[in-house]
Amino acid sequence: MDKLCCVTAVYPGSFDPLTNGHVSIVRRGLKLFQTVVVAVARDSGKTPLFTIDERVAMIREVFKNEPRVQVEGFTGLLVDYVSRRGAGAVLRGMRAVSDFEYEFQLALMNRRLHRDIETVFLMTDYKWMYISSSIIKEAARHGGNIQGLIPNVLVPEVYKKFAALERQRREQDPSS
Repeated sequence: MDKLCCVTAVYPGSFDPLTNGHVSIVRRGLKLFQTVVVAVARDSGKTPLFTIDERVAMIREVFKNEPRVQVEGFTGLLVDYVSRRGAGAVLRGMRAVSDFEYEFQLALMNRRLHRDIETVFLMTDYKWMYISSSIIKEAARHGGNIQGLIPNVLVPEVYKKFAALERQRREQDPSS
């Protein structure tokens, strides 16, 4: 009989910002794993709203009362990071069928790179299927109400960041 996969899973992402869908995946992951490491990707290929240090700090604040959740930034190949952390699984959330092909390709590539690391997929709760960090940022950028879509403690942080960016834009281009 094979040994159990692991007690620690790594949940990677850009988390810019962390959504209630992400929080749901972490909490559900804790039902399967002793520890979930929220690994904030430095090299996601996206242009983040928040710095990696800001994202790590915000996520730590959200999970400050959950000792089984660890939060840290990472760079490089995910499977190398997972291996260094001594974890045996990558935890991934999927919102819809549209996520499946991309996630499936990543899982297969990760498996090819490191056969001992498993990928565990959790479907998001139906109430979070339509949200993404990108959609939330777009709504907030234009003054939309994002309350209830991200953890309450993060709502003012998102609005403050957009206000700061707008001030910076005006200072650079006073004619607009």
